[in-house]
Parts: sequence; C-alpha cells; structure tokens
Amino acid sequence: MTEAFFDTNTLLYVIAADAAKSARATELLRKGGAISVQVLNEFTTVALRKHALTLREIELVLEPIRVTCRTQPLTEATYDKAAFLAGRYRYAFYDCVMIAAALLADCDVLYSEDLQHGQVIEGVLTIINPFR
Repeated sequence: MTEAFFDTNTLLYVIAADAAKSARATELLRKGGAISVQVLNEFTTVALRKHALTLREIELVLEPIRVTCRTQPLTEATYDKAAFLAGRYRYAFYDCVMIAAALLADCDVLYSEDLQHGQVIEGVLTIINPFR
C-alpha cells in the first residue's frame, strides 16, 4: 500500500488561487498520509506572511489535514538522517529534514513540486510532482 508524505507546497495549494492545483492538493490530502511538524511550521509561516491569514484561519485549514494525515515528529533521528541525506543527495538541509521525516514515517511517496520528480531516495521513497 502506498503511503504519501506531503511537502509544504502541496498543503499551500489548498489555499491557493489556482483552482486546478487546489483541487488536486485537496483530493490527495483527503486520502491521508503523513506530514511533519516542519511542514506545519512552514505552512503557518507562509500562510501568515504571504496569504495574510489569521492564526484562527490557519487552524481551520489545517484541522482536516491533521485529522487525515498523521504528523511525524522531528527528533534527533530525523536530524541524523537529514545530515546523511544532505551529504548523499545534495538537497538543501531543510528539504533533507522533510525527506528524512518521510522515510522515518515509512512513506513511499513524497508529493512535492520543488524536488526532482521521479527520483527515488534510498530505494524506497519516490518523489512525485502531483501537479505535472
């Protein structure tokens, strides 16, 4: 069974003006999967700054996502895995923290439009751009 991990950009399309991408993101998120504390933090930062949402509005957007998606904590193991991945794959460290969280959550798909579509990380996690 495929379990998906969602990058922040996928969540942000839920509130975006692009109707097609918003519908696609909502469809995928309804199926469930995993996110991380980092994704919640990044979503909140961007929603406050770029979308001018209030914290209450952000809570209302994230509530159904947090019900359908489990949240992977950030731990020392996440950091250690991210440091290894950064050396091996040369992604930015924050991207490696997210990839590490996806791997530690036992996901096999990472939905992101910012990373290399089709790349397989550690033989188990495939990066998919859901908007291609």
